[in-house]
Amino acid sequence: MKDQLEGKRIELMSTSDPYTNLRPGDRGTVDVVDDTGTIHVNWDNGSTLGLIPGEDRFRIIDDRSK
Repeated sequence: MKDQLEGKRIELMSTSDPYTNLRPGDRGTVDVVDDTGTIHVNWDNGSTLGLIPGEDRFRIIDDRSK
């Protein structure tokens, strides 16, 4: 999964984190996938929340048009 995601643009679909300011539709770039599988993202709004597969939902987007 690391090689498939690192550097990719993603869009948040949902998160189980009740404390985040992120909302569905927010976008960011995957920085790194750690050994536990957490997907660390540099979100466009400045957040650095990591996504947990199976808990949080996202999709890979094609952002080359920007």
